[in-house]
Amino acid sequence: MGIGALIMNTTLSDSGEVISGSGTHGSAEPEGLSRRQFLNQGISVVGWGIVAISLGAGLFENLRFLYPKVVFHPPSKYTIGRVDDFMTDKKPDAFGVITVDTRFKKDHRFFVIREKERIFALYARCTHLGCTVNWFEDLTIFKCPCHGSEFHSNGKEFAGPAPRPLDRHHIALDSDDNIVVDTALVYNHTVFEEQKMYIKV
Repeated sequence: MGIGALIMNTTLSDSGEVISGSGTHGSAEPEGLSRRQFLNQGISVVGWGIVAISLGAGLFENLRFLYPKVVFHPPSKYTIGRVDDFMTDKKPDAFGVITVDTRFKKDHRFFVIREKERIFALYARCTHLGCTVNWFEDLTIFKCPCHGSEFHSNGKEFAGPAPRPLDRHHIALDSDDNIVVDTALVYNHTVFEEQKMYIKV
């Protein structure tokens, strides 16, 4: 090729760079990522993300195994006093009950019943559908606020849908002669009488 042809096929840029006759920069690569490179990097990021999530989930399960969930339950045994605390000069009613102590109903859901010769703990749960019964001193009866069941002072049902008397809790004296009620132990009226789950006075 002659010198004249070479001169005709080359030009100079404003900065002095030699540009071929086609107007391109020789073998220079375009700047930035190509579409293929962008997709490859995106797939790589997603893949590593999935791996990280899997490892994190496995670590979490291992930690749960090492530190199992513990459910704490409130205590079921309550010291309510001594026998002398429930002594009184009152006369028993028509059902043999002298006093109904309501102090433990709100927090522990039971009544303490004092009869002439025994003390027992009456579960304040209606035997119909489990609502909490209330004691009406002026009427000397228990009433269920949900469906109208009524019970005498000794827990015996006499009106409404309740199918049986109110249940009883375990009650006993400890080594110091304190009365202890265990609300985790519940007896129906028949078992209560058979096993004598009361304190004789």
